[in-house]
Amino acid sequence: MKRILLMVLYNFPFVPWWWYQLCSYARHTDNIPEDKKYALLKKITLHANKGGRVRIKVYGKKNIPSQKGFIFFPNHQGLFDVLSIIEACDVPFSVVAKIEVKDILFLKQVFAILKAKFMDRDDVRQSLKIIQDVTEEVKEGKNYLIFPEGTRSKKGNEVGEFKAGSFKSAINAKCPIVPVAMLNSYQAFDTNSIRPVTVEVHFLKPIPYEEYQGMKSKEIAALVRGQIIETIENSLKNN
Repeated sequence: MKRILLMVLYNFPFVPWWWYQLCSYARHTDNIPEDKKYALLKKITLHANKGGRVRIKVYGKKNIPSQKGFIFFPNHQGLFDVLSIIEACDVPFSVVAKIEVKDILFLKQVFAILKAKFMDRDDVRQSLKIIQDVTEEVKEGKNYLIFPEGTRSKKGNEVGEFKAGSFKSAINAKCPIVPVAMLNSYQAFDTNSIRPVTVEVHFLKPIPYEEYQGMKSKEIAALVRGQIIETIENSLKNN
C-alpha cells in the first residue's frame, strides 16, 4: 500500500526502534501494563498518521465513559478503522476481529498488544467462546471494540447491516454500549491513493444497560445502526 510506504519513509529514522518496541511488546504483552502498551500504540499511530497525510477529526470525546467496562460499536469501513480510533481515544481497549486479519503485518503486532480476540465465523462453538470471554472481561472492567457489520462494508460511507449477535457480549455484561460513527476511514488503507485524507470519528452518547434492558438483540442492532447512519448523513450534509 502506497500510504503505508509513505508513513514508513516519513518516520524512517524512528522506524527500526519503534518496530523493535512493537514486536517486543507483542511478544511480552502479558507482562506489560495496559496503559504503557496503549501509550506506545498511540505514539506510533500519531506519527504514522501524520506521515501518511491522514488527519483524524474527533467528535464527542466526552461521550467516552469514564468508568471502565464498556464496548465501542463502530461501523466498519476498512483496515485503518482501529488505528483511527486509537488516535481518537485516550482510553485503552481491546478488539474482536475476524480471524482473516490475524496475520496482516503491523496489524498483527497491534492486535497482539491489544490482546485482541479473533472470531472464526464458520466455527459456532469458537464464536460462542469468544462472546463468553469478552463478556467476562468486560464485567472485570476491560473495554472492547466490536464491529457489528462483521466485515468491511467496502461501500465507502455507506453502512452495512449489523449482526444482532455482535451485541450479545454487551447484553450479557450489562455494560454501556458506545456507538461510533466512522467517515472516510476507508480512504486511508483501502484505496491506492496517498492524497490527504480527513477521517472523522464520532463517539455518540453511550447507551446504558437500563435503556436497552429487555430489548431484543436485533432491536439494539437497529438502534445503534440508526444512530450511526444519522450521524454520518448529518456530517456529509454539513461538509
